[in-house]
Amino acid sequence: MSTRRHSLSRLRPVSLSARLLAGTLIATFIASASPAAAQAASLEPRVKKLESEMKAVQRKVFPGASDRFFEPEISAPTAAPNTTGVSASAPITDLLQRVDTLENQITRLTAQTEENGFKLGQLEKRLTLIEEKAAAAAAAAVAPAPTGTTGAPGAGVGAPPARVTPAAGAATTGAAAAAPSAERVAAVSAIEKPQTADAGEDAYLYGYRLWEAKFLPEAQAQLRFALDKHPKHKRSSYTRNLLGRAYLDDGKPSAAAKMFAENYEKEPKGDRAPESLYYLGDALIKLNEKPKACIAFAELAEVYPDVAAGRLSDRLAAGRRSAGCK
Repeated sequence: MSTRRHSLSRLRPVSLSARLLAGTLIATFIASASPAAAQAASLEPRVKKLESEMKAVQRKVFPGASDRFFEPEISAPTAAPNTTGVSASAPITDLLQRVDTLENQITRLTAQTEENGFKLGQLEKRLTLIEEKAAAAAAAAVAPAPTGTTGAPGAGVGAPPARVTPAAGAATTGAAAAAPSAERVAAVSAIEKPQTADAGEDAYLYGYRLWEAKFLPEAQAQLRFALDKHPKHKRSSYTRNLLGRAYLDDGKPSAAAKMFAENYEKEPKGDRAPESLYYLGDALIKLNEKPKACIAFAELAEVYPDVAAGRLSDRLAAGRRSAGCK
């Protein structure tokens, strides 16, 4: 009996010490866990807000909500099963993992947006190229082809309809036009061809004389020949402008507008660039494109103020009235 009591007296102090130590450890754990729990609680609303905004961005970028492109929901990684009954990771660690997930999703969306922007730019370039080719094809369709490319020996001047006989046909802009009469051929042949040492000047002047004599198809063919044969000649600005006027006088405002615009764009400092802007506006009025005509007139006044206030002032004012420019 005394031996049993002695054993119990030895066990009781040990049990009490263990209980005190356990209590101390629990208090320490609770004290150390409280700041982490408080920090997690403060971060939780912010993370939830980020996650909801991320979902909204995903729905905006990928409205189909297809799993092929993104995960439909952003969620924290699932913790491994824990059989001990204690959380495998602290709350702050879970929040940091969720923030990492958000950052990864944002990186993916940013890369996708940049890739889409690049592809859109490539499509726009292709569309511009297609439009330019279509415009060039339209211009080629309405422009008359020269009926002759040989000139008098040493003259450097093309041989448009002056060399054409009724059997060979005539320069035309329609699908099927009648051959010129003998009288017209004789009248065109009577137009004197200049023959000097400057073949480019001769080609332009001959086209001018044909235009002045109202032989418009013949003038168009000759001026086109002059441009093709002497594209860098000092008279190139004159030639394009006059070719546009020949189209305009011949009732072809669309072809005229293209030629006037080409002259201004290719040689903005050319001698007839201001006139081409004015006649471009005139052609656009005839095409019932009055707002665009006002743009051409405004460009003339802005780029060439001296000419707009000088030799073209009266015609510019009349053109603006016709177009209803404000």
